[in-house]
Amino acid sequence: MPSTTKASRFFELADQREYAFCQAINRIAGVPSVLGYFRLVSRLGDGWFWYALILIIPFLEPAQGPALALLMALTGLTCTLTYKLLKRRLIRERPFISFPSIHCGTPPLDRYSFPSGHTLHAACFQTMLFMASPALALAILPFTLSVAASRVILGLHYPTDVVAGAAIGGLLGYLSTHYLLADFLQLFPG
Repeated sequence: MPSTTKASRFFELADQREYAFCQAINRIAGVPSVLGYFRLVSRLGDGWFWYALILIIPFLEPAQGPALALLMALTGLTCTLTYKLLKRRLIRERPFISFPSIHCGTPPLDRYSFPSGHTLHAACFQTMLFMASPALALAILPFTLSVAASRVILGLHYPTDVVAGAAIGGLLGYLSTHYLLADFLQLFPG
């Protein structure tokens, strides 16, 4: 597996460069109210917030909500497959594993760090909402930004994991909405 060895060397260098920033950001989690907030955001970002949103979108957006909800669910599955494949292939240890001085604020859902699956999903759904329902997207934006921030604050990800997750998720959300939403709208004639 030569590419895994190259990825491992790349991540070792990146980890060293991002360590001080991660450690500084992770100190914020030492404030109990901050830790509680970001733990809650992280837990909701496990999927619960997005599942609830997908279920209520048909009521919030009657004209296109059913099609958008179905498309979000299917795109979310694509996101899950994408980040799981990348994590298995690229193998980057989480900051709290590589650096014991970084406190793990909440148990991770899986072992590896790159890319951030929470951020990938949040950016994907945020992009889809901006394209289909800008007003709803603006209401959801603070949660999406909190999810991304929680990953570094809780010691679960490096900033590059979050940036990569946002880029991949944003791209998947854009492609899905741009190319498929019109077709899905035909499934639910109003």
